[in-house]
Amino acid sequence: MTPTNHATLPPEVVRFFEGSAQGLAICRTVFDVVSAFGPFTVRVSKSQVSLRRHRGFAYLWRPGKYVHSTVPAVLALALPCNLGSARFKEVSHPSPSMWMHHLELHDPSMVDAEVAEWLREAFDSAGGKPAA
Repeated sequence: MTPTNHATLPPEVVRFFEGSAQGLAICRTVFDVVSAFGPFTVRVSKSQVSLRRHRGFAYLWRPGKYVHSTVPAVLALALPCNLGSARFKEVSHPSPSMWMHHLELHDPSMVDAEVAEWLREAFDSAGGKPAA
């Protein structure tokens, strides 16, 4: 896990998006937005990049690595309520207190003011200091 409080992407994040310049640009934009909120940590697994505080609040992954897709990145937001926006490709309710919102992102401009507001809500709901 890599702690961060600025928009510089950790090397493992850059490696995760290797081969997808558009996915990396989207990731940079998400990091730029979230960095304005305060410190968070980053965890990179084989399948996703997770942004965390006390718990995970935002997840980026590349659908083209797993299914036939031209979408460079999907942003999944963990929130305590259903946002009810038609922009989401899918919304799931994996636990009584958690809703996962999946947003397909085709370019960095899709990380607009509305998405920034959702990221802020997810960041705030993840509570506390970044996990160590």
